[in-house]
This record gives sequence, C-alpha cells and structure tokens, in this order.
Amino acid sequence: FLAAADGLGSIAIDTTQLNMSVTDPTAWATAMNNLGMVPVGLAGQQLVTDSICVPGFDPSLSMMTGITPINPMIPGMGLVPPPPPTDVPVVKEIIHCKSCTLFPPNPNLPPPSTRERPPGCKTVFVGGLPENATEEIIQEVFEQCGDITAIRKSKKNFCHIRFAEEFMVDKAIYLSGYRMRLGSSTDKKDSGRLHVDFAQARDDFYEWECKQRMLAREERHRRKMEEDRLRPPSPPAIMHYSEHEAALLAEKLKDDSKFSEAITVLLTWIERGEVNRRSANQFYSMVQSANSHVRRLMNEKAAHEQEMEQAKESFKNALTGILTQFEQIVAVFNASKKKKAWDHFSKAQQKKIDIWRKHSEKKKNAHSEQLMGIRKKKEMEMSDDDSGEKKSKKLRVDDSALAAQAYALKEENDSLRWQLDAYRNEVELLKQEKGQLFRTEESLTKDQQLQFLQQTMQGMQQQLLSIQEELNNKKSELEQAKEEQTHTQAMLKVLQEQLKSAKELAEINGHDESQANEINVLTVALVNQDREKNSEKRSPGLKSEKEALLIGIISTFLHVHPFGANIEYLWSYMQQLDSRISANEIEMLLMRLPRMFKQEFTGVGATLEKRWKFCAFEGIKTV
Repeated sequence: FLAAADGLGSIAIDTTQLNMSVTDPTAWATAMNNLGMVPVGLAGQQLVTDSICVPGFDPSLSMMTGITPINPMIPGMGLVPPPPPTDVPVVKEIIHCKSCTLFPPNPNLPPPSTRERPPGCKTVFVGGLPENATEEIIQEVFEQCGDITAIRKSKKNFCHIRFAEEFMVDKAIYLSGYRMRLGSSTDKKDSGRLHVDFAQARDDFYEWECKQRMLAREERHRRKMEEDRLRPPSPPAIMHYSEHEAALLAEKLKDDSKFSEAITVLLTWIERGEVNRRSANQFYSMVQSANSHVRRLMNEKAAHEQEMEQAKESFKNALTGILTQFEQIVAVFNASKKKKAWDHFSKAQQKKIDIWRKHSEKKKNAHSEQLMGIRKKKEMEMSDDDSGEKKSKKLRVDDSALAAQAYALKEENDSLRWQLDAYRNEVELLKQEKGQLFRTEESLTKDQQLQFLQQTMQGMQQQLLSIQEELNNKKSELEQAKEEQTHTQAMLKVLQEQLKSAKELAEINGHDESQANEINVLTVALVNQDREKNSEKRSPGLKSEKEALLIGIISTFLHVHPFGANIEYLWSYMQQLDSRISANEIEMLLMRLPRMFKQEFTGVGATLEKRWKFCAFEGIKTV
C-alpha cells in the first residue's frame, strides 16, 4: 500500500490485505501509522510527527527575526497540511477496533467530496453512522485521530465531533468513505458508510479570530520594537541654569573644541527665559565670548578660500601644460601630413595617423574649452568682486596681498580680451581674403529700390487678378439670373394656360370651388418647387446678426400658425418688435430661404390669398 494520510510522504509495504485482530499490537500500529497517528498504549513509529502537522509558533521568534504572521489557511504554510499529491493513488486498508471494523472504500471510485474548509476548523461532520452506533463506539474510533473535546450525536445517524487541534480534523477526514460494521453482525442497522466532512462552528471561528488578533498584536509589537530600534537617538538633555553651570559654560565658550556644544546650551537657556536682571551681566559676558569666535571663523574661512584658490591655480597650470603637450602632438601629426614625409608612409600607416590626429584634436579642443570655462568663471568672479569690493574690504585680513592678486587677475583679464580682439580681427581679414566683398551704400540703395518696385508690381498683379475673378463671378451670376428669369416666365405662361383650361373644364363639368382650390394649391406648389430649386443654386448665407434674429422670430411665429399667415399679418406682428422693418424686406428674406419657408395660394378669385408656411422640419425629414 501507499500510506498518504497527510500527503507528506509514502512508505512501501506489502500489497496484500491483512485480517488483523485487535490483540495484535503490530497490526494495530501499522493501521494507525497509515492514518498518521499513534494508538494509545501501543508502541509504533508515527508516520507524520506532530512537529510537522502543527508547526510551533514562537512569538519571540516572530518579533526577533521579522517573520510576518502566517495565514493558517494557506496549505503547506500554516496549520493545515498540504493536500495529498494527485498523481499518487491513495490505497487504504482495513482498520480493526474493539467494537467495530472499518472496511476501506473501492480504490477505483473517486475520492469523497468535501466542502470548503472554514477558517480555524476543529469540528467535523460524520454522517452514515450505523443506527446502533453509540457515542462510546464513535469516540473509540475517532479518538485515535486526536483529543476529542465534544461529541454531539443526533438521532438521524450523524454526529458532530470537535477536536482539540486543527490538524486532527485532517486525520478524521481520512476516514471518509470507510464502511463501518459493528462486531461481526450483518444486520443493516449495524453497518453504514461513513462520510466525514468539515463543519462550520461558531466556537472554532471565534478561537480562530482570537488567534488572528493575537498574531496581529504580536506583529504590531514587533514593528514598534523595530521602529524604536531604528529611531535616531534623542539629543542629550541640557542642564538647568545655575551660577555654577554658567561659569563652566563661559569657560567652554572660550575653548574652540567645545564651542559648538556650549553655544547650543547658551541658546537653550536664552530661549527658556533664564535671562533676568540678576543674570544679565553673566549672559552678556557669554554672548561677548561667543562674538569673539567670529574673527576666528572668518580667518578659517579665508584660509580655506586661499587653499581653494591655490588648488584652482595648480589645476589650471596643469591643464595648460597638458594643452601645450596636446598642441605639440597635433603639430607632429600636421608635420607628418606634409608631402616630404607623407608619401613615404604606407596607406595603412596613413590611415592610422589620420585617426590619431582626429582623436588628439578632439581631446585638445575639449581641454581648451575647459580651460576657457575656468577663465570665464574667474572673470565673472572678478566682476562680482569689483561690485562688492567696498563691502568686503573691512572683512579682509591681508588687504595688500588680496589687492595684488586682484591687480594681477585684472591684467590677465585685459590681456585675454586683447587676444580675443586680435583673433576676431584675424577672422575678419580671412573672410575678406576669401572673396566676401562688402557692397557700397549706392548698390544697397539700388537693391532696396528694385525690391520695393518688385513688391509693388506683385501687389498690382494680385489686385488685377482679384478684379478679374470678381468680374467673371458677376458675369456668371448675371447669366444665371437671366436664365432663371426666362425659365420663370415660361413657367408662368404654362401655368396661366393650365389655369385657364382648368377653369373652363370646371365650368363645363360643374365642379365645385373646392376642386378649383386644389388645382390652385397644386399649381402654387409647382411654382414653389421651381423657386426652391432656383434659390438653392443662388441662395447666399445670412449677411448679419439681425437677419438671423428675424429668421428665428418668423420661424417661431409661423410654427405657432400651422395653416400659414399672409405677409401683412406677419409684418404687423414684426412691426411691434421693430418699427423700421418693411413688408418687402420680410418677403425678400423669406424668399431667400425656400427650405425653411414656402408660399401657398388659398381661395379662388377675389378670395385668392398668399400665405407663408414654416417647412424646415419637412425638409429635415426628406433629407
């Protein structure tokens, strides 16, 4: 068999099933070892030790080593052992007890299912018990898994068992699927198939929560101890003021090595308010001794500045020496490039010399730029020194030496400026030699005049082109207007003829006035359609904000009057808003927008009337 009670190991034993008696200690030990437990009163090696099943949690270890609390529900990490490997088949064997016998399930069947394990589970549900099973028999079977704290048995062949520790639940789950038989009886009431599963109990959950809170407290305590350990030490306590301490402090203030420590004490005493009429003279003497250190500090600063200037000067001298050597190396390369020596070198040697020359020139240029930067910084410092010379004279220790140094730096600065001017003059002369001739004032004025004339000619040409385009546009508009006029005249003639013929037919056939009205409406609709087509071609956009405002008011008015309104009614309404507006202006505006407003004729003869309607929504639907 392969014993895998806790999924942590396997031991190979005989593959034949054995019928073991209760009095045989070796057989009982083998069966219990396969379950991962040691029977009471019997000697045998335990398959899984308690140290593995229940890892001991040492709070001091957690606090000292910085180990974070482990979630006991993570398999393989906390109190729950890891699940058995799926690729290894679990083979169970017969277990004999004093009052009953447990027969293993068929190994070919799938393992019994269990619910999700509740946190801190110590209680199991045991179902499928024999009807004649008593509480003593149940305790006899399951007490080998561990200490049982309570058994709650029901009349319906199931019970709940609560163990002392969580790992004991896993040993009890191992018994799920076993068939239990009381004694040697074959009665149905004396046998049953066990189903062991995790049970959710309030006591288990409460204990688990208490344990988690304890771990959290330990974690907080550990973090606090770590923070206290890493916190920087607090400054030493400052003694209280007394005449004796003040005398000692005055001596310390005179000592250069203890000055920084003594000055902090003096500052604290003054901030605390220790100065009064009685101690004012003593504090004044201490402040005076503190002031005496100002001259010492300034002398130290001047000494450090002098060291820094000397270091800068040495660095500059070393840099100039390096630069001169670079120039000599470049001069050697340039000399070797001349024909007298260059033709005697091979092509590979010439190539190497070119590479070396370029590399050395780059390095020389970089060093020269660095040297120029140092000199520029020096010039800027000199200019700053010149501006603040009057203020700094009082603080200088050796005025004569600094003045001589400043004079030397000024002379060096002047010489560098003169060199720069000479270089600039040389560059200008080289440019003139290469052929960059300067133009005279007359030639410049002529060129300016020519450019001005060219610009004016271009402007005139552009104006002529724009005028020609405008003329062409106006001609095309006139032609379109003429075509539209002829088209409308022809349509009017055709409509007049149709009206005459329709009236004659109406008089002959005796049609009523409603049919005549329909004919008029149809003709007017045709005219409107023709007008809309023509106006779409030539309708310009809105010219001003006033027209947009008028269109909004007219559209609202006509939308409120769905059967339309004549131009006089519309003009009388608009007259109330703007007294200067005319009916002709309103009509022209409506005719310019055929997709928003349409004109219809209603009535016959003397009752014939033109009405305008709002049709913008109809146009949107058709589009």
